[in-house]
Amino acid sequence: MRLAIHKSISEERLIKGCLNNESKAQRTLYEKFSPKMFAICLRYVSDHSQAEDIMINGFMKVFNKISQYSGEGSFEGWIRRIMVNESLAFIRKNKNMYLEVDIEAANFQPDYGLLQNNLEAEDLMKLVKDLPMGYKTVFNLYAIEGYSHKEIAAMLNISENTSKSQLSRARNLLQHKLLESQKILTKNTLSYE
Repeated sequence: MRLAIHKSISEERLIKGCLNNESKAQRTLYEKFSPKMFAICLRYVSDHSQAEDIMINGFMKVFNKISQYSGEGSFEGWIRRIMVNESLAFIRKNKNMYLEVDIEAANFQPDYGLLQNNLEAEDLMKLVKDLPMGYKTVFNLYAIEGYSHKEIAAMLNISENTSKSQLSRARNLLQHKLLESQKILTKNTLSYE
């Protein structure tokens, strides 16, 4: 019986291997980064199979354009940007970016005093996932990816004011959903007492 010891291949060697179209390097790179990149795609497109398709297309771009990576900055950040751009291209291509939603729901102002601090990050991401496509896209780009409204406007072919409006409405809708989930939690807690 032989014990296999897996050596970690440095990022530089992975990049060199991918530049030489070595399938082992490509597979290793994919295995190393695919979980994180899938999560990024899933933030933009809620359907698992569509998010996986976007991620795979993104990795194909990574392998085809790896010569464009300058070596400066984070390699993971470079891959991440490709995945975000692929997600946005998918949204534009499929015309899933509906920027309107029920204004009454979006303008609702919750009572923050009722919210407790027992919300997990995973719970918040589930709420973000359920936002309308336009709200979710702008929220992800601004709050999670860190793009400015000017950058978002250019990426999505919308005005800066539309980006700001979408973010504001996304936040209001999230706050409304948080309040609703808190009411349900409080009601369930009281019924068990």
